[in-house]
Amino acid sequence: MAIPLHEMARIGAYIVKQHLTGRKRYPLVLMLEPLFRCNLACSGCGKIDYPDDILNQRLSVQQCMDAIDEAGTPVVSIAGGEPLLHRDMPEIVKGYIAKKKYVILCTNALLLTKKIDQYTPSDFFTWSIHLDGDQAMHDKAVSLDGVYQKAIAAIKLAKQKGFRVQINCTLFNDAQPDRVAKFFDEMTAAGLDGITVSPGYAYERAPDQEHFLNREKTKTLFRGILAKGEGGKRWEFTQSLMFMDFLAGNQTYHCTPWSMPLRTVFGWQKPCYLVGEGYTKTFQELMDTTEWDNYGVGNYEKCADCMVHCGFEGTAVADTIKRPWEALKVAMRGVKTDGDFAPDISLDNQRPAEFVHAGHVEKMLAEIHAAKAGRAKGPKITEAAE
Repeated sequence: MAIPLHEMARIGAYIVKQHLTGRKRYPLVLMLEPLFRCNLACSGCGKIDYPDDILNQRLSVQQCMDAIDEAGTPVVSIAGGEPLLHRDMPEIVKGYIAKKKYVILCTNALLLTKKIDQYTPSDFFTWSIHLDGDQAMHDKAVSLDGVYQKAIAAIKLAKQKGFRVQINCTLFNDAQPDRVAKFFDEMTAAGLDGITVSPGYAYERAPDQEHFLNREKTKTLFRGILAKGEGGKRWEFTQSLMFMDFLAGNQTYHCTPWSMPLRTVFGWQKPCYLVGEGYTKTFQELMDTTEWDNYGVGNYEKCADCMVHCGFEGTAVADTIKRPWEALKVAMRGVKTDGDFAPDISLDNQRPAEFVHAGHVEKMLAEIHAAKAGRAKGPKITEAAE
């Protein structure tokens, strides 16, 4: 596995503690989106279509520190939007490292060469570069030519400066197993510290709705890819082996959305990183008020095709703790890439999708406009007073 032993030990100790205390639902990784603004407009992304007043919002350094204190997770994954657009990002990263939290900073790398010297290599810090395949695949996915080459140059620079670097790769229904396997070989040869891979989630607001995978296509695709790499043993994934086994259709898992809770400029997103059905002010409120049984595959139409890591990695990790012999078997033989799929969850009783995004946007816009109006009516600050 690509995760360092000291990190595995800390995370493992955290998980064992949760189990020993009888905690049924616990977070594993804090997903943080301190802004939605991005310098790309990917056709498969549903994160950047907000009005400018919302795209201009930022979580403060203190709000980011409060989020990790509330959730208490050993790991934080910072995404967006593009987090390197946040002027306080270096301070946020330093704050998390000071708390001994493992920080994964996800970036499209367009600004990395310019900003890399604002960061310092650390055992607690990893760059996660967004690369959705080889040059043609990636530039198509991000809807802009030349991005792949800039990302590769940034990866080389970061490695030269002593940083841990991994890639995060999202795959869609036009992915070809041979090409993806070759891409993984090339990234491994480049000395990367790991690969995070996931099927794309069908964001309801994404401009391109034609290229998302359903569950059967996801399983077939990942079996095809992993078969090219000795059941995946040829590559270092940053995810659990049981999650990779799940992607290949060998495990029947229900999602555990609380394992990777999301904090955004709206608040804590209900129920998960991918589906925004409401927001709470605190993490505890998220845990206490979310009707968890209303979501997930078989329960909710929006979840029907999802096999994404933020919903199922936590499930796979918990299964590894419960069935270590099964995880060892996968580690020894590699992921099984032939035979029947494990039984899937029935969709017969799922409730229909609700479309509530517009209401959240309207509410936040009203709050922003009210705050602006209040500042406009307040006493003017003279230049000397500033």
